[in-house]
Amino acid sequence: MTAFRCIAALAGLAGAPALAALPTVASAPPPPPAGGGMLQALAGLLVVVGLIFLLAWAARRIGLQRLTGSGIVKVVSSTAVGTRERVVVVEVAGSWLVLGVTASQVNTLHTLPAQAAGAAAAAGQPASPMVGMFSARLRHALTGSGPAA
Repeated sequence: MTAFRCIAALAGLAGAPALAALPTVASAPPPPPAGGGMLQALAGLLVVVGLIFLLAWAARRIGLQRLTGSGIVKVVSSTAVGTRERVVVVEVAGSWLVLGVTASQVNTLHTLPAQAAGAAAAAGQPASPMVGMFSARLRHALTGSGPAA
């Protein structure tokens, strides 16, 4: 005898006809399909990831990454001379500093007035011939390639 029938039999003995009239076999509803919930979760995930990429693109498009600086130091130009070495021109207090940046240190290579270098940079020329000479020498010293000059 099943537990439900035992309870119904005991209820009948106790004089509770309402419990004895309960059906002996209850049918459970079929389970919902598993694929529907999975598709809904996947669609929601794709919407969220797409929204993240859309917002990142919009932030880059309107220039929000430039708003994070303090405004005292501005990077004017940057050029890679090796895998982890760069020559960076930075404007500080009306003058431009040419910096050699490696993985472990930053060295000041040259100082230029911002007005003289601004006209050359606007014309697409290097800020100074010394920048080109230094980058060649730095590349040669670090990697052993390029002209020694």
